[in-house]
Amino acid sequence: MDSRGLPAWAAYLLLAPIIVLGMWHLNSALIPPPPPPAQLRQKRIVLLIAHPDDESMFFSPTLTRLTDPALGNHVKILCLSSGNADGLGETRKKELEVAASKLGLRKREDVFVMDEPSRFKDGMKERWDDKEIAKVLAQAFAPDAQLPEAGEKTQKRQKSKDKNGPRATIDALITFDRHGISSHPNHIALYHGAKTFLTTLMRDHSGYSCPITLYTLQSINILRKYSFVLDVLPTYFTGIVSDVVAGATGKRKPAKKGISKGNKGDRVLFVSDITRYLKGRDAMVNAHKSQMVWFRHGWISIGRYMVVNDLKREDV
Repeated sequence: MDSRGLPAWAAYLLLAPIIVLGMWHLNSALIPPPPPPAQLRQKRIVLLIAHPDDESMFFSPTLTRLTDPALGNHVKILCLSSGNADGLGETRKKELEVAASKLGLRKREDVFVMDEPSRFKDGMKERWDDKEIAKVLAQAFAPDAQLPEAGEKTQKRQKSKDKNGPRATIDALITFDRHGISSHPNHIALYHGAKTFLTTLMRDHSGYSCPITLYTLQSINILRKYSFVLDVLPTYFTGIVSDVVAGATGKRKPAKKGISKGNKGDRVLFVSDITRYLKGRDAMVNAHKSQMVWFRHGWISIGRYMVVNDLKREDV
């Protein structure tokens, strides 16, 4: 105990946040972030989300990095519902547009929000059909992936596909993984819908690389989820272990005809510096005002996804 009667452990506890924040700032200032892999530079990229505020609560490190003008990307957001569970759909649409601008998107037209509750109703008990999600993605980004109705025309189109390879109007798609970060069924459905879309796109194109790279945001346990910037080292470690295991077990697939990808970029880590963290916080607090209930203040203060995004490239 010190001269003022404060136990030593309490003093250390009070100093810990200051030390962590100081190291975070110093590391950000001295070590610039590595450039994203080639799959995420000078590309047309779409972030697929389920509700307005997903982009700020979960993907702000990714958005603030990929919208850096130096990378030459054109980033858009496709949101499959207006989040109208509480009757605030129109308000939340406008909030998403404001938040996207704060996170670096070029213009409001780069944000598209669907409002079709018959297909994509917001709710923890709502199950979205992955085929319907795949249909939306195909119509928006790969019209040629739609199968014609007549059998004879199908055969002709299949031959054309084999000759020309699959085509799409975007280069990368980013969304949730199979666990949906928060186990929200709408988030989980996006993963399955994206996989179904790309499987359909690649049908009858064996030997070609998929023209769209799919990245998913990785779910973690609840302790790490609320460890803020302290989760950087565990994320680095698990990424290294995953790469070693994949190499040892031969799970990495060789590059295919078309776009040579190799193994670089299988996992991508985005860690926000203080400036980019504050952008994400601003997008949530000052844009998504209708969603700032008490527990979300905790999320944006100690939530790991406000600072760290670990993306994994999915096999198609």
